[in-house]
Amino acid sequence: MRKSRSSPGYKVMKDEEVIRIHESALKVLEKTGVFVDCDEAIDLLGAAGAQVNRGTKIVRFPKNLVEQALAACPCEFSLFNREGDEEYPLDDAALYFDPGSCGVNVLDASGQVRSSTGQDLTRIAKLCDALPHFAFNSTAVYASEAPKVVGDSYRVYLVLKNSSKPVITGAFSIEGVKDMLDLLCAVCGGEEQVRTKPRAVFDVCPSPALKWTEISAKNIIDCARLGLPVELISMPMPGAASPATLAGSIVQHTAESLSGIVLAQVASPGAKVIWGGAPVVFEMRYGTTPASAVEAAMMGAATAQIGRFYGLPTHTYAALSDSKAVDVQAGLESALSGLIAALGGNTIISGPGMVEFIRTVSLEKLLIDHEIAGMIKRLVKGITMNDETLAVDVLASLGPGGDFLTADHTLRWCRKEIHVPGPVIDRRDRQAWSAEGSKDALTKAKEEVDRILAEHTPRPLSPEREAALDEVMKEIAARHGVPWK
Repeated sequence: MRKSRSSPGYKVMKDEEVIRIHESALKVLEKTGVFVDCDEAIDLLGAAGAQVNRGTKIVRFPKNLVEQALAACPCEFSLFNREGDEEYPLDDAALYFDPGSCGVNVLDASGQVRSSTGQDLTRIAKLCDALPHFAFNSTAVYASEAPKVVGDSYRVYLVLKNSSKPVITGAFSIEGVKDMLDLLCAVCGGEEQVRTKPRAVFDVCPSPALKWTEISAKNIIDCARLGLPVELISMPMPGAASPATLAGSIVQHTAESLSGIVLAQVASPGAKVIWGGAPVVFEMRYGTTPASAVEAAMMGAATAQIGRFYGLPTHTYAALSDSKAVDVQAGLESALSGLIAALGGNTIISGPGMVEFIRTVSLEKLLIDHEIAGMIKRLVKGITMNDETLAVDVLASLGPGGDFLTADHTLRWCRKEIHVPGPVIDRRDRQAWSAEGSKDALTKAKEEVDRILAEHTPRPLSPEREAALDEVMKEIAARHGVPWK
């Protein structure tokens, strides 16, 4: 196996247990196999040395084929902003947050839940664009007014119009990947720019247990050949869609993800892959699927440990809540799961803004989660140790009872050392807080969302590229028989 990336701050498994998970997953791939409902994928895998049963569509993977595919994966690569002039390395030191994806509802400022629209996605994209602790944007919600056949493209279109940050997205149709590539090419300057400086990551999900649908398999093949990074999102659910034990669910996640990596690499050796996931638990009492359960967070840290063992960039869903409101439960679940995900070594953490089992987005929660992300990033940064930060000379010069407040050393270091949160987090005394209306965090979040959306102007596209983007979206709609204004 390739050299591992550096150790994270929290290891949920011992090193020998990681190896045991790896070996168990190889046994599953070789003996049990994976169902692949795509003739083109079966042809590619069979030609590469997999054992294929065309009648059952079960594909079994020999160990050497898996190892060859892992060796072909880039250990590190970068994402770029829409203009290609800002780089986000997915390397050993990276930690990035982005809003959760594919919500179907919005929890609005009044506390009411309704189906999400394109206008909601526009607001989310603009808000995320203004928040520095979110490196990436996402196609966070569906646009319920858009016909399903152009839904994938329309969401990317709206985000590209309203933010210059890289986009975490995904297709729900075979045609979606190429349509979305056309949109990216319009704003980025062509396919070569998209290939050499990727602006988007495409999530692709296996179906539990151990299945790839025709759509997901084709999405992997197309992304690999077009140079679009793939984020494999296996979704273990102990006791319902994966073994009831956490270890067994992690084995399934590993087997599913490895099979996706093999498919990507036989389609195009060197394809960019992120080792992702969206673990949940199954709440037997209610039939729900909590994504913020501590066991889900543990699995997210464990799968990151596996991904690091393979030397790959990693991802999980965290910093989210299963609450139905922006309340104390939402805060504690988002903070705890986000912290476990970061300390567990994940490169990308998706989920801020989400409540209700990854179904619903709240802009106010997105803003509060931005504060959580900032604090987590500061914690992961650690404590700087050098002659100046140890401050022995400062202590000597000021002596007992010294005035540190006005010291030059304090002026140089106070902003570097102490994370300063935004206006949602109140650190004033009670008198000052009361004088301004005794507002709680949710009230301040509502006000700050309104202020940002009123004042923030995302970096505009050039008139030529905006016109090209509009024209491509119009062509996509026409190709699918959808009227476009």
